[in-house]
Amino acid sequence: MSTQSHSGPAPRAGPPGGRAGLLDAELSALYDLSQNSPYVFASPMGPLPAAAGTALMPRFVFFGPHASEESWRLALLAGFDHRDLRASRALVALAARLSGDLATGHALNLTIFPLVDVLGQVLGAAERGLAEAPWGAGAEPELGILERDARQRGYHGFVRIETGAFGDEQIAIRIRGSYSQAHSQGLELITAEETGAYPVRLVVGETAPGDGPLSVSDDLPLLPFELTLRIPGSWTDAAYKDAVVTLVERFLRRYRAFQAYGQHL
Repeated sequence: MSTQSHSGPAPRAGPPGGRAGLLDAELSALYDLSQNSPYVFASPMGPLPAAAGTALMPRFVFFGPHASEESWRLALLAGFDHRDLRASRALVALAARLSGDLATGHALNLTIFPLVDVLGQVLGAAERGLAEAPWGAGAEPELGILERDARQRGYHGFVRIETGAFGDEQIAIRIRGSYSQAHSQGLELITAEETGAYPVRLVVGETAPGDGPLSVSDDLPLLPFELTLRIPGSWTDAAYKDAVVTLVERFLRRYRAFQAYGQHL
């Protein structure tokens, strides 16, 4: 495993955000937007068994201009712990922004999952370790749904948004899977040009980890990569959202150019 750091000014630290009411309002606005947008479509998944009935996992599909089912497909996931919803809110903000940013969204085929820990939020459960859990047989219901979706959609890659430790003031960007070897050869999915002034630590990890979507990669239609963006837990809500939206947008622009190398990997 190799690690590379980029230094820069860190935003002022603050308390973690994550009010469920704010996320509900922002999701509602995104559902409203999807009713009139030619690019963003709401398609919740479920049902998931909840105490008072069933629940659905929010899912939004983004087809940028000139995208098709043949376009390279990415899944963006956040909200692995319902007790800190900053990642969820940032991903909702990104989806809304992409709907009006046709340059960034050109030809992209994205599936966006803002809240993975649906049952944790509905039931008020303690931390469930969904980010570190393997997919596949015996997985939590939300991970089972995500696995089935991955088998059907055949994603080329997964982008995960998570919250890091309070003592770490750098953004950790981890790359695993099919492009981790390519990264070591100079075909980088994300570089200092994209991360800019953000304080970033880049980690290239193992190709077949035992957690997340890559734990079932051998059974998926394609061999995917995984990029995890982990934002320090001490950052303010505003700084957290700005980092996620900015870095993922920059990654998506680079990813389109990177696709040209895919046939040679």
